[in-house]
Amino acid sequence: MLSSQPLLHAAVFALAVLQALASDTFIAAVYEHAVILPDAADEPVSPNDALALMNKNMDVLEGAIQEAAQQGAHIIVTPEDGIYGWRFTRETIYPYLEDIPDPAVNWIPCTDPTRFAPAPVQERLSCMARNNSMYVVANVGDRKPCNSSDPGCPSDGRYQYNTDVVFDSEGKLVARYHKYNLFRRETQFNYPKEAEAVTFETPFGKFGIFTCFDILFHEPAVVLVSELQVDTVLFPTAWMNVLPFLTAVEFHSAWAMGMGVNLLSANTHNIGLAMTGDGLFTPEGPAAYHYDSETEKGSLLLAELSAHPRLSPTYPPTVNWSLYAASIKKFPGRKDTFLGAVRRDIFTFSELRRKAGNYTVCQGDLCCHLVYRMSNKSKDEVYVLGAFDGLHGSLIKYHWQICTLLKCRSTDLNTCGQPVETAHTKFERFSLSGTFGTNYVFPEVLYSGVQLAPGEFEVLRDGRLKSKHCTSKPLVTATLFGRLYEKDLPHLLRISQ
Repeated sequence: MLSSQPLLHAAVFALAVLQALASDTFIAAVYEHAVILPDAADEPVSPNDALALMNKNMDVLEGAIQEAAQQGAHIIVTPEDGIYGWRFTRETIYPYLEDIPDPAVNWIPCTDPTRFAPAPVQERLSCMARNNSMYVVANVGDRKPCNSSDPGCPSDGRYQYNTDVVFDSEGKLVARYHKYNLFRRETQFNYPKEAEAVTFETPFGKFGIFTCFDILFHEPAVVLVSELQVDTVLFPTAWMNVLPFLTAVEFHSAWAMGMGVNLLSANTHNIGLAMTGDGLFTPEGPAAYHYDSETEKGSLLLAELSAHPRLSPTYPPTVNWSLYAASIKKFPGRKDTFLGAVRRDIFTFSELRRKAGNYTVCQGDLCCHLVYRMSNKSKDEVYVLGAFDGLHGSLIKYHWQICTLLKCRSTDLNTCGQPVETAHTKFERFSLSGTFGTNYVFPEVLYSGVQLAPGEFEVLRDGRLKSKHCTSKPLVTATLFGRLYEKDLPHLLRISQ
C-alpha cells in the first residue's frame, strides 16, 4: 500500500503540470539574497564547516522557495554566490565545491543521494524543488579532476567552475552551466575550454541560462537568444551597480527589451559592495523589479510572464536601430562639445543650454541625436547629450556604442558622468536615436531614485527611443546601449590560462 505522502506529492505535481500546460503564461520568482559570508581565511576550512555555512544560506533560500511555492510560482531563480559567498582563493573555496554530473545521467539527488560522490548541497536543492513542486535555480561550485595528459590541467589536478544548476519540479537535475566570462576577481575558478549554450524545455517554454558577466558578451548570451531562440533566460548574478550606467535593474531591463526575451534576474544583496537590484524583465519592460541600497534585507519577487513572448500580440516589432538617425542631417551649431569621463570611458558631451531644442553629438562612427523639451527645468541641474564609441573595461575590453541623455552630478560640467541617483527636472518629451553600427541595442530610461519607467516610453521601428508623454518622475538618464561584439578585443585572461 502506498503512503499518503507520495500520493500527495504526485497529485500536486500533476496539478502543477496541467496548470502550466493549460496556460500560455507561468509564474516566475527571483530572490535577492543577503548572503551569509564565511570568515576570511588563509587556509581551507573543513568540509563540515563549509557545509554548515552553506546550510545557513540554504535555510534562507528554502524559506523563499516555500513562500514562492505558496504563491503559485513554477520556477525560482536564486543569486550567484548565493550559497557560499565570495572572499575565496583557489585553495580556500575547494571545501565548498561538489562534483556536479552532466544532466544526461537522469539523476534526482533527493531520492538517490549516494549515486555519485557525496553531494549534500545538490541533494538539498533537489529536495527543495521536489518538495515544493517547482523548478529551482541555484549557483554552486563544480570540481572536476584532471591529469597530466590534459595540457590545460591546473597544477593541483582539478578544474573548478562557477556553476549554475537547475532542478525540475521532481527534483531532477536538468541543467548545468559553467560560467564562461569570469569577472576579473574570480581567480578561484577556471574558464571552461568552450562556451556552453545550455537550454532545456519546460511545460512553459524553452529556457536558457548563464551567469552575471556573461550577459555582456556574444557567447553565450546572444547565441542562446538569436540562434537557439530561447523564450526565457535564467540569470543568477552578483551585480555591482555602476551609476550612471550599468545599474542592475537599468541594464538588465534594457537587455531583455533589446533581445526580446524574458530575463529572470536574481541578484546578490550587499549594500557595502553596492550589490542590489533584481527583477522579472520582459520584451515589453519590467514585470516586477526591486532596488534597495539602504537595508540589509533580502527580497522575493513574483510575476506572471508570457511562456512564449515572441507569440504575444504585444511583442515589440523588429527595430532598425540606425534608420532614423542616419536619415537626418546633423543639426547645426554643435561646436560647444566637451569631453567627460564615465569611469574610464571618455564621452563626448554637449550641454543642453535651453529648455527645448535639437542636439547632435558625435564620437567615432556614432552620432547621437536628441529632440527634447523640459517641463520644469531646475536651475541647479545640468543635462547633457553624450556619445561613446569605443572599448570599455580594463583587463577585459569590449566595444560599446552609447547614446545618452544624462543628468550631471552638479552644475560643474566636470561632474558630468559621475554617479547620480536623484533629479528634479522632468521632461515634457524627448526622442533619442543614434547611427548605431549594430542591431544589438538595449534601451532604458532611469528616473530619480533608481526607478524604471515602464509604459512611459516606446521604441519606434526606425530606432528612436521616444517618451509617450511627460515623464511622471524626474529623469536621470535615457540611454541606448549598443554592443559591437565583432570589435571586442581577445579575452586575454581566458587565453592566458
